[in-house]
Amino acid sequence: MGNHASYCVPGDSEKNACKVEAVVSVDERGQMVLPKEIRDRAQIQAGDKLAVVGCERNGTICCISLIKVEELSGPVKGLLGPIFKDIL
Repeated sequence: MGNHASYCVPGDSEKNACKVEAVVSVDERGQMVLPKEIRDRAQIQAGDKLAVVGCERNGTICCISLIKVEELSGPVKGLLGPIFKDIL
């Protein structure tokens, strides 16, 4: 099924795991700040594009993820492609 090294797969191994990295607040304009440590570890720079992925349960978004657009390759792009066709 391709090379798993280019993207995370939750539960794929002990090394690849989803976890709470930080708690952020949303201000009155809907903006939030990603902590510098997270930006550094994720190698997020000013101008980078992040895809906002929402998971829905019972008609309400219950989970929001950010994925660097350049990481949307191979199987991930195939899975999420219909959602991001205008971005990609």
